Amino acid sequence: MIKFFVSASNRGYLRGIAEEFNESTNAIRKELNQLTEAGYLIREEGEQKVYYRANSAHALFGSLQGLIHHFLGIDQVIEQVLERAGDVEQVVLFGDYAVGVNSGHIEVLVTGKDIDSAYLLQAAGKAEKLLNKRVSLYLEAPGQIKTKIILYQKDSL
Repeated sequence: MIKFFVSASNRGYLRGIAEEFNESTNAIRKELNQLTEAGYLIREEGEQKVYYRANSAHALFGSLQGLIHHFLGIDQVIEQVLERAGDVEQVVLFGDYAVGVNSGHIEVLVTGKDIDSAYLLQAAGKAEKLLNKRVSLYLEAPGQIKTKIILYQKDSL
């Protein structure tokens, strides 16, 4: 659920999700079917694959998204970053939290134009104290990122 509800723009397909989370396709298929039957996910066919995404029209979507943001401890960090860090185009969660592991280390990639890196470093320090977790903010991807969750994506006009 974290993958889909952390950002409404996230979507995935069976094999891709199974690889991301290092799980069997059968286990992932069962979960996707249950979440779709309950109305939490929407199933879409396209590009020779069946994609799943959060049903943002579901009555509990906002509550679930808020719960997941709160669980991850990133809701406050994202709000501050978007308000003051510059022209942010995308905020991406990766590392342990992107695969649902509460390791105490939150890794976030922030991309955009005229990003205030000094402010981001200061915000990371404040977030660490507030959340009692280690926070690493990156302006460039540190190597290849296997699993990522888009927390914010600037709307393209």
